Amino acid sequence: MSAVVATAPPQAAGKVARRRRRRMPWSRRVFVLVTLGLPFAFYAVFVLWPFVQAFIYSLTNWSGFSDTFEFVGLANYKALLQDDIFLKAVRNNLLLALVVPFVTIALSLALATMVTVGGSSTGAVRGLSRSSFYRIVSFFPYTIPAIVIGLIWSQMFDPSSGLVNALLTGIGLDQFKSFAWLGEVTTAMPVTMFVIIWGFVGFYMVLFIAAIKGIPAELYDAARVDGAGRLRMTFMVTLPMVRETIQTAYVYLGILALDAFVYMAALNASGGPQNSTLTMTQDLFNTAFKKGQFGMASAMGVFLAVVTLLFAAVVFLVNRLTKGKDR
Repeated sequence: MSAVVATAPPQAAGKVARRRRRRMPWSRRVFVLVTLGLPFAFYAVFVLWPFVQAFIYSLTNWSGFSDTFEFVGLANYKALLQDDIFLKAVRNNLLLALVVPFVTIALSLALATMVTVGGSSTGAVRGLSRSSFYRIVSFFPYTIPAIVIGLIWSQMFDPSSGLVNALLTGIGLDQFKSFAWLGEVTTAMPVTMFVIIWGFVGFYMVLFIAAIKGIPAELYDAARVDGAGRLRMTFMVTLPMVRETIQTAYVYLGILALDAFVYMAALNASGGPQNSTLTMTQDLFNTAFKKGQFGMASAMGVFLAVVTLLFAAVVFLVNRLTKGKDR
């Protein structure tokens, strides 16, 4: 055996050495298994498999409370595309996904910019005075549960005893006496958007503050030397440097807007006047637990998941097309 090894050509010996070097040590295998294998196993069991189950049930007429059902193929999806109520809910969700993320990010970024670099235009770059106080006050709404926020604002917009109507009538706007903000088609959705935005502006303001704090001060100093004002520094320095944070925030807010079940249930559990605030999650809940059509509700859930993934893909695509990766 030793003679064979000794007479082996140098190329063969090199291959054996490289093969030995490629072998992963046992400790590293255990590390990979623990850090990657176990999380993926949990993800597959608790995320991927329920989604597969939902898709399977969406192809049936399962009532949710029986152990028998029949496969109906794509009949549930065809029925959804012909359901005026569900299509109205889809339009409402898309409207929320367009307005809520944009307005929330715009307000949060404006406030974060003022708190971090909106101070004096001379000397070191700094924010407004007492910025820590503004940061704490703006973040406070995020510490309140969403259901509590919805219930509080529903009472404030109450037609007869709400604080909003009392303040408006107190300054002479008598046309708002007993005005049903959540009961009118023209105001129900804007009021709902306002409540959602109010609850999240503070959190994303703090998120953008952390991102802006990571921008080197030399960039702002150089912009000042070039004669840039605050608005120009925002568009030429701040926005490009926090672009990835904005993308992440947009995706999370879009997912929130495509769900928004808690806020809708607290503000307008019935879907609002003429279903003006009805969302897909509300329609899904009613279909499953009030109508006993879990197969149809599963089809709604799969449709919502696809729409959410498409929304995230569009955000990433826009960011890529606008040179977000290689700025």
